[in-house]
Amino acid sequence: MQKAGSSLDATTRVQKANTSDFSTSLVCFSHLRWGFVYQRPQHLLTRAVRDYRVFFVEEPVFETVGAARLDLSPQPSGVTVAVPVLPEGLDESAAEAAQRRLVDQLLSQVKGRSRILWYYTPMALGFTGHLEADLRVYDCMDELSAFRFAPPKLKDRERALLARADLVFTGGQSLYEAKRGRHPHVHAFPSSIDARHFARARDRNGVEPEDQARIPHPRLGYFGVIDERMDLQLVAAMAEIRPDWHFVMIGPVVKIDQATLPRRPNIHWLGGKRYEELPDYLAGWDIGLMPFAINESTRFISPTKTPEFLAAGVPVVSTPIVDVVRAYGNAGLVEIAADAAGTVAKAEGLLSHPKAAWLASVDRRLSGLSWDKTWDAMHALMRDHLEQADRSSSAAVQIPEAAHV
Repeated sequence: MQKAGSSLDATTRVQKANTSDFSTSLVCFSHLRWGFVYQRPQHLLTRAVRDYRVFFVEEPVFETVGAARLDLSPQPSGVTVAVPVLPEGLDESAAEAAQRRLVDQLLSQVKGRSRILWYYTPMALGFTGHLEADLRVYDCMDELSAFRFAPPKLKDRERALLARADLVFTGGQSLYEAKRGRHPHVHAFPSSIDARHFARARDRNGVEPEDQARIPHPRLGYFGVIDERMDLQLVAAMAEIRPDWHFVMIGPVVKIDQATLPRRPNIHWLGGKRYEELPDYLAGWDIGLMPFAINESTRFISPTKTPEFLAAGVPVVSTPIVDVVRAYGNAGLVEIAADAAGTVAKAEGLLSHPKAAWLASVDRRLSGLSWDKTWDAMHALMRDHLEQADRSSSAAVQIPEAAHV
């Protein structure tokens, strides 16, 4: 990773990282690491580079360093990832002050006519609240305040961000319903799909990944972050009810102790996989499993993996997540069950039924979805707002006719 060791070096790197002549920069502030799990921010911002110079500012890392620095890493996608590296031992106030200086330095070196600030975490307002911007977007992809280890100030920061944002996008319909009364310009953009990528999984004749090849069928698979939102006891109970079924669990384990993961001969924890690898794993699954716990942390989620499973041609059983039930369960595209016995029964039904009619319904449903369309719709709203702001600014500086007498 490249390091911004001085102002001159940082300037050089900014120029190399963004060689386009776009007049507008988009600076995103995220609680997620760019290289962690490929999801909504990556899907949207890799499309935003068509129109803007895009910087993705992560949360800081703390190291034994003498002074704060900003590490810049240009990605093949065109996004430049910026990681604040701060000295260990800083308290919250000092850490925010250091990040404020680093962001100011970065933006002073990014030339252009306009600036868009794009937020995934309201906590970033603590070191960006002073910045001027032509457009502020809050892409609210989750109810972060309901997650484990959420910062105590998060709700207050979100209130402040909602008061300053020009546009608010939400990652699902239920989240939209929760936010629409708190801002005049809230728009729902539920999880979308890169259908071509996941449709590769419908070819079941490829070479299986080595760590999955020896796992017997039937296979029930999950991919994604494994954290407090997962009902791991449901997985354990299903594995006990059907010891002849095999449960393939893919994804990083975060915020929970790995020692608490259920261990049985028919539960296989394969760890995290690259986004590019996922279709190869899904091609070998008989059923997609979405065993989310039903609690405050999952009340507003709209799992991206729902349409991804469907595009892969993998039948799905999910616990009753509101957005999944509304968008897919009620349409007969995803089976819904609330407990282990019910999930096993639904899975047994899926294993015994032909898929042709279901796949045709899936393809009709997904035909209108794509991350390209989602970005285009977001971008249209952004352009409209910027154009309205330009017109208002122009009108404000016009000299009235009476002033010429």
